[in-house]
Amino acid sequence: MLDTVREIETPEGISLHLRAAGALPRAQAWMVDLLLRMGMFMVAMIPLSLLGVGGNGLAMLLMFALMWAYWVVCEVWLGGQTLGKRALGLRVVNADGTPVTWLPSVVRNLLRAVDALPGVYGVGLASTLIDPYGRRLGDIVAGTMVIHASELPTGQQVPAAAAVPLPLVLAADEQAALVEFAERSGQLTLQRQEELANLLTPLTARSDTAAVRQLIAHANWLLGRP
Repeated sequence: MLDTVREIETPEGISLHLRAAGALPRAQAWMVDLLLRMGMFMVAMIPLSLLGVGGNGLAMLLMFALMWAYWVVCEVWLGGQTLGKRALGLRVVNADGTPVTWLPSVVRNLLRAVDALPGVYGVGLASTLIDPYGRRLGDIVAGTMVIHASELPTGQQVPAAAAVPLPLVLAADEQAALVEFAERSGQLTLQRQEELANLLTPLTARSDTAAVRQLIAHANWLLGRP
């Protein structure tokens, strides 16, 4: 399957472009995760094997954690990336481009049991080949998708902050410029950030660092974040 680009428009008119990952890179990431989990289990079994019956119980708990909890914990705590996805430059996000949260991650990973049928992810592979955005059944139900992390959609680089509505209506190009400033703020020195933010004092009613924070809050609102 060829990788595709999904364009999403937020309610405020900002376009997000998500480059969906196809079946091949996803399968490669899954294989890396499989090998890593097997390696973790084998290393842990060395001391656990010395603990007798108690060690066997701990080994079963560890196996459960590596089979199920591993995916959810990594996706939520590591920005949508398991170790395999990070190695392959992939990331799980919600279908609207926002970071994946606990419930969607749990749902998509519980449905691995269905996607794995009748063996070697037969259902999941068929789904990724049929769906225009390469989603397996778990992604479709959970409202998530896997994208190329090296090409994050517009707005993903914006620092998270409590969203603050704009005090006045801005044209589409002005909104885009505000989001772009927030995206690039981390690449600028604090002095340059403040210099640019002070040009928009009529919009923020603030100056210096406070103005920078206000613009980032407005950018989060434009992106539809809470």
